[in-house]
Amino acid sequence: MADFGKRSLIAATFLVTTCAVQCAQAAEPPADVCSLLPTVEVSKALGKAVYSLQKSVAPRPYRDTAEGTDCHYEPQGTGSDLLFRMYVDPSPSAATDLFARLKMFYGPPTPISGIGDEAYFDARHGFHARKGKVRFYLLLGKVGTFAPANEKQLKDLASLVANQL
Repeated sequence: MADFGKRSLIAATFLVTTCAVQCAQAAEPPADVCSLLPTVEVSKALGKAVYSLQKSVAPRPYRDTAEGTDCHYEPQGTGSDLLFRMYVDPSPSAATDLFARLKMFYGPPTPISGIGDEAYFDARHGFHARKGKVRFYLLLGKVGTFAPANEKQLKDLASLVANQL
């Protein structure tokens, strides 16, 4: 009987460990971060076809922090371009700490609920969000060219990204 209990404990431990590893892997963003925001979805949100997507390395916010990825979308014709920047930090606590420290640099935040673990619009209408160990930023157009209609577009795009993390 004790042998059965020991085997059951081993089986249960294996099952829980396997599930935990699969859950942890599901939270990892893809290697191509820009794939979280396909040009088709950006085109739909902006109401204009996107003709160009350029990827580059985003600068570290502080020494000894992770570099990020910039995804820059340009629409056909006239219209606002979109910058999507994402950082993957070593842990959720590191992301939470950096998110809080960086918030003070962007002017008084306007909190947004329902997207990721926390989100806000900054004073220049950039959208900042954090989910788990991922922080991301969306900026539509150039600084100072924000229109009220852009807020919904940014929220829709941010929700799309957050729901995939």
